[in-house]
Amino acid sequence: MIRKKKNGELIIISGTTCAGKGTVVKKLVEKNPDLKVSISYTSREKRDGEIEGKDYYFVSSSEFEKKIENGDFLEYAKVQYGKYYGTPKKEVHDLLEQGFDVILEIDVQGAQQIKEMFPQTILIFIMAPSMSEVKRRIKARGKETKEQILERFKVAYNELNEIPKYNYVVVNDNLDETVAKVEAILLSEKCRVDRIEEIAVENQEEFIHEFLMDKDFDNEPIKIEE
Repeated sequence: MIRKKKNGELIIISGTTCAGKGTVVKKLVEKNPDLKVSISYTSREKRDGEIEGKDYYFVSSSEFEKKIENGDFLEYAKVQYGKYYGTPKKEVHDLLEQGFDVILEIDVQGAQQIKEMFPQTILIFIMAPSMSEVKRRIKARGKETKEQILERFKVAYNELNEIPKYNYVVVNDNLDETVAKVEAILLSEKCRVDRIEEIAVENQEEFIHEFLMDKDFDNEPIKIEE
């Protein structure tokens, strides 16, 4: 009776620095084969262990700007230290048309750009348990200067002010629980009436007539309780 939409859903996951959103997304995709992650383009340098076409598409600033001119991005932004990040338009559209739900792991600026174009986008914000924990995680990396850490904190506090623009917020104090909460959010969104394409309700009189004429009921007298 219910016909669901053929296209997949667009899901945005954002979060403050060191909130663990990347790990959450990775676990979600591992557990749910119908979830796909859109691979972003970036003009920053590749870090140790990162793989081209899996973590990001790495391009130069000039190549990125050329793609901007060509209208190749759903959204893009120049973030810390003047580096570009952008979401490829064609890849996302193709996956949605194939019926996959697509996750975009992007910042708050990009999230609002997408939401304006696709109002039904599901926005989820992942938070660390506290800013003290964020500080601990950054220092544990041991890769950034004091100035870079301070800059990350400034950005993080600004991002926290954007939480009211999201549909959901999840505190990541336990990875398995966080993943389960996000899965529950996505499942509940699938059940929303405004995400159903059509409800095919048959004519009431025809349905009752066919029900009564069904051979399975021919020899069964109808009992009427007094």
